Amino acid sequence: MSEIRRKLVIVGDGACGKTCLLIVFSKGTFPEVYVPTVFENYVADVEVDGRHVELALWDTAGQEDYDRLRPLSYPDSHVILICFAVDSPDSLDNVQEKWISEVMHFCQGLPIILVGCKKDLRFDSKTIEELRKTSQRPVTPEEGMGVASKIGAYKYLECSAKTDLVIRVSKFKIQKDGSKEIV
Repeated sequence: MSEIRRKLVIVGDGACGKTCLLIVFSKGTFPEVYVPTVFENYVADVEVDGRHVELALWDTAGQEDYDRLRPLSYPDSHVILICFAVDSPDSLDNVQEKWISEVMHFCQGLPIILVGCKKDLRFDSKTIEELRKTSQRPVTPEEGMGVASKIGAYKYLECSAKTDLVIRVSKFKIQKDGSKEIV
């Protein structure tokens, strides 16, 4: 039986939770210190419908300084995760203003999953107070679902790499063109 290999690329603003999500998913530990990513790859071995799948997880830099390098991570991808931080409404705005156009340009036709990271901060009093200073508030699930619908995402998910079991993205049967199973 041949091994199934799939490539997942994760994009989104810097510090929105992409790297933590991938580290917890692949290694099972939460990194306590923030270190900005340029490019990093992780591998997760998962089982889907009784089949072994090697999932290559490509982490990308969200900072503008890396806008010209990031497209190098897109070739041969099978699914794209666009992430934003629940505690950063601006990062959700950037999903529509920056990330979806970049993904559509380089990965047209691939399934997109929109992921709201850091959902544990939605009701955190310090987070709410900081956002209030700029007349903002944490992103609601409804706002996330609305953007997912607007950008044509296959699915909208929320997670907290810190407090939840990390979302098992690979467990979803993502259909490409309505017929070809990706994972």
